[in-house]
Amino acid sequence: MEVVIILGILLALMFNFVNGLNDAANSIATVVATKVLSPFKAVLLASFFNLIGPLLFTTAIAETIGRGIVDPAVFTPHLILMALIGAVLWVFGCSYFGIPVSSSHALIGGILGAATARAGIESILWPSETLFLELIVMIVIGAVGGMATAAYLARATGEAWNQYLAFGALGGITVLIPILVASGLLPISGIVSVAVFMIVSPMLGFMVAYGLGVVIIRRFAHSNSLLLNHGFKKLQIVGAAFQSIGHGSNDAQNAMGVITAMLVAGGILSEFTVPIWVILISCAAISLGTLFGGWRVVDMMANKITRMRPYQGFCASTAGGAVLALVTAFGIPVSTTHAVSGAIMGVGATKGYSAVKWGIVRDIVAAWVMTVPASAAVAWGCYVVVDILFP
Repeated sequence: MEVVIILGILLALMFNFVNGLNDAANSIATVVATKVLSPFKAVLLASFFNLIGPLLFTTAIAETIGRGIVDPAVFTPHLILMALIGAVLWVFGCSYFGIPVSSSHALIGGILGAATARAGIESILWPSETLFLELIVMIVIGAVGGMATAAYLARATGEAWNQYLAFGALGGITVLIPILVASGLLPISGIVSVAVFMIVSPMLGFMVAYGLGVVIIRRFAHSNSLLLNHGFKKLQIVGAAFQSIGHGSNDAQNAMGVITAMLVAGGILSEFTVPIWVILISCAAISLGTLFGGWRVVDMMANKITRMRPYQGFCASTAGGAVLALVTAFGIPVSTTHAVSGAIMGVGATKGYSAVKWGIVRDIVAAWVMTVPASAAVAWGCYVVVDILFP
């Protein structure tokens, strides 16, 4: 049993390493794209702030990973090993091909797949019918309110209102759901919060970055462009550091939750409380992965979605960091990739629809959609094979 636990801890750290390897692009894409920092200096900055991020926040996400996705009673060291294998293989493969994906969702998929193989679909912690219906009602209210607002604004500006209904619906949901969650009026958690924020986080990043970009464009429309770029280059470094803190605080907790769950399942810990040494080694692993940098992913995020100037890089970094800080405070494991990609699309959209390469965006979104089922399938298959070979 002790050997299995040690292997599980090492594999969890490997997961955080490939997390940093893939998600390095999230923290440094904007400063690399605008040439504010060299790639090496950008990675050093991201590595440092990834390391200190989790020390500034609670371990609520670790608890969600370890106790909020499936019934903790089904956890065994072997199950957790298979979940990690599913997640690591998917993230590493995507990193190799330069595809930015969600490491958090890969881990959640791995846990779902391995738990289902061991105890069936009933091991998943589904929401109550009341909470589910309440969520559906709030989504409908947000969508209708967003469509009405979009139609009104479009007509007020003389544009075709029906072209903005879909975006208005998504915008209404994006605004309403976080407000309800933050106020405690919609107490979603676990698998439900993951599913909801899979849509909300990129839209929230898009809207915040777009709003910041529009404000800056109007405020500094007649300013000297050289002075403007010089000032925002410095601010962009601050924004990248803020974003890296958010990335580390959210994603580093994935391994913390898995390692702590394994220690509880192995009888080493009597209750789910994340030890300080687990926090430190998890932070170190994700920072090490970021230090090595997934350069193909960096190229995808920095150069292929849209072209950015320093003020746009500042908007994207700040928006991405703000979204990550918000969801981390409420213990919701989200995709850093989703939030930051949405923010980059948002600043690109300030220059017009054609400024964003939507074909690349579609490829990225397809990888997002595939992540949970793909990693779940790999983990399920690994668990079944190991169970047959070592009953």
